[in-house]
Amino acid sequence: MVHGLEGEYWGRVDFVYLDREAAANAAVTDRFSIRSQPVFVVLDGDGNEITRLFGFVAERDLRAALERALAG
Repeated sequence: MVHGLEGEYWGRVDFVYLDREAAANAAVTDRFSIRSQPVFVVLDGDGNEITRLFGFVAERDLRAALERALAG
């Protein structure tokens, strides 16, 4: 589902996949308090969190979050 949206939003949204258990990602997981997965953190262009979705997320819900981010 995410990969399909990644193709659809190519050039407008950057999708970043993060292994929360990798030591190299500790600063990011700490900054955004990522303690479980899956979690989708939608950020604005300045890196500020807009919304956060946990666990299984329906495509329509993730799409809606992305559209809100692009509209704002």
